[in-house]
Amino acid sequence: MATSSPSNAAAIWALGVTQIIGYGTLYYSFSILAPGIAAEFGVAIEWIYGCISLALLAGGLISPYAGGLADRHGAGRVMAAGSVGAAAALIVCALAGNAFAFLAGMILVELASAFVLYSTAFAFLAQSTGPKAQRSITYLTLIAGFASTIFWPLTSAMLGAMDWHQVYLVFAGLNLLVCLPLHLWLSRFSRLAAARMPQPAAIGGVENPVDQGLVFGLVVLGFSLAGFISAAILFHIVPMLGSLGLGNAGVLVASLLGPAQVASRLINMTLGKELPATVLSIISASMMPLALTILALTAPSIAGGIGFAVIFGMGTGLFSIVSGTLPLALFGKAGFGRRLGWISLGRLALSAIAPFALSVALGAVGPKPSIWVLAVAGLGCVAVFGEIWRRCRQPQRVAVV
Repeated sequence: MATSSPSNAAAIWALGVTQIIGYGTLYYSFSILAPGIAAEFGVAIEWIYGCISLALLAGGLISPYAGGLADRHGAGRVMAAGSVGAAAALIVCALAGNAFAFLAGMILVELASAFVLYSTAFAFLAQSTGPKAQRSITYLTLIAGFASTIFWPLTSAMLGAMDWHQVYLVFAGLNLLVCLPLHLWLSRFSRLAAARMPQPAAIGGVENPVDQGLVFGLVVLGFSLAGFISAAILFHIVPMLGSLGLGNAGVLVASLLGPAQVASRLINMTLGKELPATVLSIISASMMPLALTILALTAPSIAGGIGFAVIFGMGTGLFSIVSGTLPLALFGKAGFGRRLGWISLGRLALSAIAPFALSVALGAVGPKPSIWVLAVAGLGCVAVFGEIWRRCRQPQRVAVV
């Protein structure tokens, strides 16, 4: 990985490890654990997905506050505190004796997520790597793209050796024993980097305050639609593929999402170095409805499922880059953490209903009609980012990587 100094490279790798563990334990594992949790508590699977919907909403509501803390006190410190909170929240889930106690644990999990996942990680890179922040964001998303590939099969394997309570305890240990020390080191690194970093001139592609407010609203809407589609699919992908007739191959197909995310970032790094963030947002948004259309038309074909997973994974992989680089390119570094927090609020508020809504839809009308509805939402997302590009297509001074 080519960075300006070994310290930057070490920081990005350390942050990548914490993002893999964070997303794996706080996000991706849920779809594997949910059926067993519902069975033990004697509630419908929709009830369990309703828990994650409420939890995502809670995480969205606290995101602007978490972003503000990152701006004021440093993202590294915020992430260190978040690691402790994540471990405590996972322990609450592990000790839950009924569905309502589990709901409380999931809300705590999503509250902690606001302090440790991408939004705060991107703020950390903006604070510690300065003008190289956009390149650093791309490298980070490249590493963290392995989270689903690692934790979907890992969680499935762990369930073969222990129950879901014990799985959550192991996950708590990972956050406390691995992520916390790394975040503490990153906090120190960020302070040293900030002390030696020259203050750069303001960057950004939207200078008129009126236009800035309108474009920011469109950015929030676009990421909200993308988040809705992504959350709906990622929380249901394994059981949904099974209901489409892919059977046990569903886990293998779903595991391709991670490599596809990584592949899309590698392609972007080699072929898209001068590609504006606004254009990349349109490309990534277009991949979601394309992938969903392929799945709806080809299921239960395993080849079609693989095509869906690869294209959808590439789209979400690019979106991970865009979620950090687009706001930075359009609005600059000042208040970056809080701005990402408000974007997260909009995204998670809509994403909050996605797992529950798709769970209900899958039971009511079946998987294929549900997939078509998501594809239509994806076309709306493409239209929003197209409008952002139209309003901001003047030459930008900031490249994606």
